[in-house]
Amino acid sequence: MKFWQAITWAETGQLVEIARAAEELGFHGLMSGDHAVYPESIAPDYPYSDNGLPPMRPEDEYPDQTAIFAAMAAVTSRLKFTCGVYVLPLRNPHEVARAAATLAVLSDNRFILGAGVGWMKEEFDIYGVDFHRRGAITDESIEVLRKLWRGGMVEHHGEFFDFPRVQLSPAPTKQPAIYIGGSSAAALRRTARVGDGYIGAGTAPQDVAPLLARLQSLRAECGREHLPFEAMLGIADTPSYDLYARLRDDGLDSTVAPPFLYALGKRHSSLDEKKRYMEDYAENIIRRLAD
Repeated sequence: MKFWQAITWAETGQLVEIARAAEELGFHGLMSGDHAVYPESIAPDYPYSDNGLPPMRPEDEYPDQTAIFAAMAAVTSRLKFTCGVYVLPLRNPHEVARAAATLAVLSDNRFILGAGVGWMKEEFDIYGVDFHRRGAITDESIEVLRKLWRGGMVEHHGEFFDFPRVQLSPAPTKQPAIYIGGSSAAALRRTARVGDGYIGAGTAPQDVAPLLARLQSLRAECGREHLPFEAMLGIADTPSYDLYARLRDDGLDSTVAPPFLYALGKRHSSLDEKKRYMEDYAENIIRRLAD
């Protein structure tokens, strides 16, 4: 079973040492979070809480993904990196393609692009991107990314992006995998059509088996059920050996340990506190499930 550690809202200055510790302890990868901007005032439209209010605050840290992944990849050799999830339709796909390709080269293909359509309309308004077309923009962005990652001259003429023959260098030796995030029916269909994996947030234990079955069914409808695929599910329950042993029997093969804010119960914690939490998690869950 693969275990990722969520590093969303962790203090940016601690991330390099967190990466060193995570690799030594046997974690499979680290998963960050993303927002391009955080407005002072937002509508209560957060999809993962009962009251529509997000858990983050304006002062919570959302560092640049390219910078932190490059820094952490430089001090590790096996650990993988993704974002759960990068708000893809806000960004120009040329910039995303270049950053992802460079990370793939520097990390020996340990970077996974975790992509989602986003939920914060105010963020899209500030960037001047049509919030209501974000799904279609995401679909075309993924098409553009995979063209550019091929290497050599490529061109594209679509609804949102139009460019003549261009070449991205360096191109990755292996195209970065794209994992799709989100809980909506549209997100699941997008995962089936174009995703190499799926990132799920706050899945109740009893919903794991039905969700995995639904993803497999949708992928079969798209003729993609035979392709490699990873479903990374954060579980909305207290982590324990018994919980993950049961979910492994339900077909779960990849999960995410909660952000330190939730695990430690406070917004700010020391590097030593984070390390102790990961050590306990590794000893009581990761190693026991590996036996």
